[in-house]
Amino acid sequence: MRAIVIREPGDESVLQMGEAPSPALGPADLRIRVRTTAVNRADLLQRQGLYPPPPGVSPILGMECAGEVVEVGPEARGFRPGQRVMALLPGGGYAEEAVVHHGSALPVPETMSDEQAGAFPEVFLTAFSNLFMPGLGALAPGEAALVHGGGGGVGTAAILLCREAGNSCFVTAGSDEKCRQCMALGATAAIDYRREDFSARARELTSGRGVDVVLDHIGAAYLANNLAALAPGGRLVVIGLMGGAQGEVNLAQLLIRRLALIGSTLRGRSIGEKARIVEGFRARFGAALAAGRLRPPIARVLPLAEAAEAHRLMQSSAHFGKIVLRVS
Repeated sequence: MRAIVIREPGDESVLQMGEAPSPALGPADLRIRVRTTAVNRADLLQRQGLYPPPPGVSPILGMECAGEVVEVGPEARGFRPGQRVMALLPGGGYAEEAVVHHGSALPVPETMSDEQAGAFPEVFLTAFSNLFMPGLGALAPGEAALVHGGGGGVGTAAILLCREAGNSCFVTAGSDEKCRQCMALGATAAIDYRREDFSARARELTSGRGVDVVLDHIGAAYLANNLAALAPGGRLVVIGLMGGAQGEVNLAQLLIRRLALIGSTLRGRSIGEKARIVEGFRARFGAALAAGRLRPPIARVLPLAEAAEAHRLMQSSAHFGKIVLRVS
């Protein structure tokens, strides 16, 4: 099968179209003829050798895909050959075929395009699990969230999910234009982090109380301000480390204000955990997905052969929403 192959880690130039063996189908797996996949920041890290795939996972990039089921393992349930699906992948999306456990797949609504479907699973399931699931953000009715990177894939998904759930969603973004786009998508307020102190602004927007959940992909550089933005009993959920992995914490803040600092990743979770996240998402937001209210904004669609250009665009952070690769 055709796939983007990487002979050695490096810059965007190492992304080359080549041939790779078709993945083996497990007894509970679906084989998907991939129509689209999407670029996530983890793909850039893996390309550089900084985020290796979990043991036993395809070395091919791509953590989500959409396409058509062409083969169903004997223990897989709920899907049939010919059905349109989108799936959360541990890897392997930048290819003509992918295999995935049936618990990590979702049916694609008729009104959803292949481009939207290929850009959906990774970011919406990341935003859902970390904002709403018990043990993570656990957003309750009436609570508010602060989400960094409001113009990115996870940020835009978070805006749409909070809008649907009725929770206030404050976001940060890096320009007036991105802030405007976040507001148009449904954010309660957008904070230009280049010009404003986001923690002070979050407290101001909540009448001094602070937010209940912060969803953060920056890490150490934002740690103190993230904690300062939280209301008593608040939860800081860290899902990335773009701003560093080591920082100082005033533990007295955590004790006195009953704050929780939670680390979370999705890729390395077990098959069973991912299936529970998908099941929880469908129970909570499946009707909104079917009705067309949850659709990722698409910044750009490129052919798979132009994966290098897609990575350059992602690295620039100039886009709003998702960057999609059309495979077939």
